[in-house]
Amino acid sequence: MRFVMAFFWSFCLVSMLNYVAGSIANIPFDFAAGAIVAVILAVLVIVLGESFPDGEVADH
Repeated sequence: MRFVMAFFWSFCLVSMLNYVAGSIANIPFDFAAGAIVAVILAVLVIVLGESFPDGEVADH
């Protein structure tokens, strides 16, 4: 479920950013570019989240 939510939120946030930045720069909205960036961002977030250790790290 957390992977689905990562894709959902990255898609929503990147699409919003794509729309707002395009409106400010007077560039037409491109759905495909936003979707591709959203998938890349979601994969990066998932990989980064899985790379952290699960438990506490011992302090030596």
